[in-house]
Parts: sequence; structure tokens; C-alpha cells
Amino acid sequence: MEPSDGEAVRQVLSGDTERFRVLVARYRQQYSRYAIVQVGDADAAADAMQEAFIRAYDSLHSCRDPDRFGPWFFRILTNQCHTARSRLRPTQDVAALDLPARERADEALERSELADRLEAALQRLTAEQREAFILKHVDGRSYEEMAELLGSGVDALKMRVYRAREALREMMGDR
Repeated sequence: MEPSDGEAVRQVLSGDTERFRVLVARYRQQYSRYAIVQVGDADAAADAMQEAFIRAYDSLHSCRDPDRFGPWFFRILTNQCHTARSRLRPTQDVAALDLPARERADEALERSELADRLEAALQRLTAEQREAFILKHVDGRSYEEMAELLGSGVDALKMRVYRAREALREMMGDR
């Protein structure tokens, strides 16, 4: 049986550094989709995730509540995602367009253009709105889970998600 977050953190701090692998395995999968959407580039998101784990390991002694490693790590990851996103130059990767057979190329191109427009609109949201929107609508988290991760109240998060949806509707021309 895998140790709890708190047990794993305490074991790492006691010298069993291999136990950090438990935390990496647990949270890499859980937060990777969030990182990809937040950064907007899979490779840069993977780098941000790696850097976040390194920073978490290096500062594990400052984790005040080992049983809440997940939310603590999430804040580190969020900061790394913001840093990674700010380093990226906006480019369109034509090679990333996965166009199907010739007869469906127009339909695929429309979907791709819509996805590009949505990605551009997401990037224009405030960092707080984008973060809340991604957690709610991409990761499918409850407001209670979001509140624990972000250290915000449920009502404030509902407002952020609402404002993000309204801003996206306006930017996408759905009003």
C-alpha cells in the first residue's frame, strides 16, 4: 500500500529520498493536463512540471503541512507554469495540425481554427480566470477541490469561472 502524502513527505525528510517517487507518480498524472493547458505547449509544460518537482524536493522542509502536499505542490506548479508561459513566444505550429483525409480537410481546418481561437482567447484571460476555468472545465474539478488547491473561497472561484466563461463568450463572438 502506498503511503499517504504526509507519510511520504516525512519519510523523505527523514532520509528516505526514494519515497519522493511516490509523490511524483501521484501528482505528475494528476496535474499534467492542467500544466499543458495552462502553459499552452506540451514540451514547455513538461519542463514546468519537472522544474516544479525539483523545487518541491529542494524546499520540502518548508512544507508546513505534509498531509496537504498536493495543494502545496500545486502552488509551486502554478508558478512554474506562469514562468514557462511567459517565456513562450506565440507561434502557430503548422506541423501540429492533424488533418485527416482530403475530403475532410475543410472540416478539420475549421475545428483547428476554432481550437486556435479558443486557445488564444484562453491566453487573454487573467491568470486567475484561466486557472479557475482550466481546473473546472478541463480538469473537471469540483469547486471544493479547487478551493483546497488554490486557497480561495468557493464563492470567489465560482465568480472567477463565471467571469472567464463570459469573457470567452465575448472573445469568441458568442454574444
